[in-house]
Amino acid sequence: MLNISLKSVAQYIEKGNYDSYKTLSSRSHSKSLLKILIALTIIFIIGMFLPWTQNIRSNGTVSTLNPYDKPQNIQALIGGRIEKWYVTQGDIVNVGDTIVKLTEAKEEYFDPNLLANTNEQRRAKLQSAQAYVDKSNFLSEQLLTLDNLQNSKLQQLEIKQQQIDLELESLQQEKIAANTYLENSQKQLKRMQLMFDKGIKSLTDLETKRLSNREAEAKFLAVDNKLLKLKNDKLNISQEVELTKSDYQQKRAKIESEISSADSYRYTLLGESNKLESKVNQLEQRNKAFIITSPISGRINKVLQNGIGEYIKSQDNIATIVPDTYQKAVELYVNPVDMPLIQKGKEVRLQFDGWPAIVFSGWPNNSFGTFGGKVYSIDNDISDNGKYRLLVIEDDVEKPWPDLIRIGSGARGLLLLNDVKVYYELWRKLNGFPPDFYNPEDSKKVKNKVPIRKVK
Repeated sequence: MLNISLKSVAQYIEKGNYDSYKTLSSRSHSKSLLKILIALTIIFIIGMFLPWTQNIRSNGTVSTLNPYDKPQNIQALIGGRIEKWYVTQGDIVNVGDTIVKLTEAKEEYFDPNLLANTNEQRRAKLQSAQAYVDKSNFLSEQLLTLDNLQNSKLQQLEIKQQQIDLELESLQQEKIAANTYLENSQKQLKRMQLMFDKGIKSLTDLETKRLSNREAEAKFLAVDNKLLKLKNDKLNISQEVELTKSDYQQKRAKIESEISSADSYRYTLLGESNKLESKVNQLEQRNKAFIITSPISGRINKVLQNGIGEYIKSQDNIATIVPDTYQKAVELYVNPVDMPLIQKGKEVRLQFDGWPAIVFSGWPNNSFGTFGGKVYSIDNDISDNGKYRLLVIEDDVEKPWPDLIRIGSGARGLLLLNDVKVYYELWRKLNGFPPDFYNPEDSKKVKNKVPIRKVK
């Protein structure tokens, strides 16, 4: 019945005998359907010009902003044996509360009086060092006395030398007088001999002059001998001065050597005393380290060691504690292609696990159950998952984040970008273009429809 043949057969068919022809002939076009189509077309066209907020979707987890607010392990500073637990899992503790008590596990520390004995050894070393201080002071005083004695003896020798010089001067005058007397005596003897030869003087007078001459010679020799003796005495005093100085230098060197030895041994004792003091401090700190306390206020999340009597090593994790108060943050990971579009302070809409939400991707302000945030920091290094990490903190002007969200729970974020029209967003996605790059501080400028990348 397509009427494609030149010869029509419609005139031979009785349409009244068929129900299908009756139904088709009685059917009329629906105006309501046409109105609905026209209304939908108008709504679609108007919808194309509605505003649309470009965004970047990202998944992440709830974390903390400060490193010290993260869950942390409580570690043992030294090895030991667990003696008593003071907490159970889930307990809330404050700073300084006792977590567990340990006992000694090394043989060299089993002596209960080890600390007292070490202190006693240290005091003995200090007393020995003080004795050497006294010895050094005594030797110094002895050295000062030796200096005084040396000065006194040198002064005595100097006085003797001055006396000899005076005697030498006096004897030299006596020698001159004796020499003059001897010369006069010899002249008188010669004259007496001449007078005796002429018979003027007697032999007795000649013998008298000869005797006087002998006495003059003897006196001259006596004075000369005394002068020689004094010169020898002066030379002996000079030698005695040198011997005295040499002897003094030897004694002084010996005392100074003893002082140096005393000081050296005193320093050795002080060094040993300092080592013992360091050992005492270590023992005191070791005794304190057996009591493990909470470094922060929080909740004991998990106990990592078992019951009483178990041995643990140094730096082993004993328990995990979660701070009771912390500043929440969300770690989001975005693709490298979206990194140029993200800046510090950019707005983010967040949805947390456990909180129902109705999210309109292009109209974030009309979404229900989401929370506001802003980008706090952007990592410069890519993460192991091939994406860049963002830290998002709570926006003060928005409603606060729920108090019941826990660290590690999931979160999904919408990083809000430029406001465009719906038709432009459809055109961008169909062509595979990235969202527009823009500066939030310069949002009043005209936005280009073609994405523009800033070239540095």
